[in-house]
Amino acid sequence: MAVTGEQSSQLEHKGYNRGLILGLTMAESMLLLVFCLLLVAAAIVNSERNKALKAQEELTVARGEIVRIEQERDIAKADLIALTAKLDDVQKQLKAAEEQMKAVSLASVDREKFDKEWKTLQLAKQQVQEFKDHGVTVEKVEEFQKTLAVLKENALPQDAVALAERLKELKAAETSLASSKPHEWPPIINLSEAKGNYFRSGSAELEGAFENKLRGTVTDQIADALAKYQVDVIEVVGHTDEQPVSKKGSNLDQTVMDVLNGKKSIAGVVAADNAGLGLARAVSVANILKSEPRLTDATILPLSGAQLVLPGDLLTTGQAGAEEKRRRIEIRIRRRNNQDQEITE
Repeated sequence: MAVTGEQSSQLEHKGYNRGLILGLTMAESMLLLVFCLLLVAAAIVNSERNKALKAQEELTVARGEIVRIEQERDIAKADLIALTAKLDDVQKQLKAAEEQMKAVSLASVDREKFDKEWKTLQLAKQQVQEFKDHGVTVEKVEEFQKTLAVLKENALPQDAVALAERLKELKAAETSLASSKPHEWPPIINLSEAKGNYFRSGSAELEGAFENKLRGTVTDQIADALAKYQVDVIEVVGHTDEQPVSKKGSNLDQTVMDVLNGKKSIAGVVAADNAGLGLARAVSVANILKSEPRLTDATILPLSGAQLVLPGDLLTTGQAGAEEKRRRIEIRIRRRNNQDQEITE
């Protein structure tokens, strides 16, 4: 079958179209593909380069951090050496302090002797005062001694000699008392609401934190004072501010002894005035202290200062108002006074 010119042209054009991709020849398509691959390769190389640079920067930072840590370690090591040296010094000081405490403890053995001499001086002072009340002065004593010396040379009776010696001792005791230091008294423990030591509003019931403090640091302080000052009486004084108590009717007289003896709870006590409220709160604190084994040898006395006494032992002049520092418990520690009992007997 013969092929015409037109048919031949169509066949040639059809064959040409088979070698094109999107209007490009095979060679052009290959070049385009290679170019795209180069772009991808360039992007990959650039990404890897950035990663390498970032890793290098992180490595540099890590090296700097290692250097800083090593420097801090060296500083800490130096500080540790210095602290070790200070610790050695503190241990030496502590050992020296322990030796001093031992010496003080040994000196405390003479406390009984001191107390005895103190009582003797007190009695001597009392006798000297009695002599003064009867008109006997130091000048008259000296004059009397001179007279006794003359009489002694002329066979003075023994009673007169003993009297002269006694007067001489009294004069020496008076001189010793005049030059002695003031007596050191135990500190007063002040537990005010301004320092967080609360009762429940309008009652004598203790808040939990206040009770824990009484059983802890306050008992420790009281026990130390009892041993240090050789005292045996703990006075618990309840104070209030000058706000009137709104409750009417009081059962304090009927309940206070039962509360002190542990037969009733302080929660059932009703106070109708500040004097009663101060006493009820003092009873509440006293009961806590009575339950502490370290304080069982002491006599605990609950007292009321009501609204009359300001902090610092000043009498109020009528400063009304709500003042937390005035709503307080004061704990005073002293030695039992047996002199009045001896006089009445």
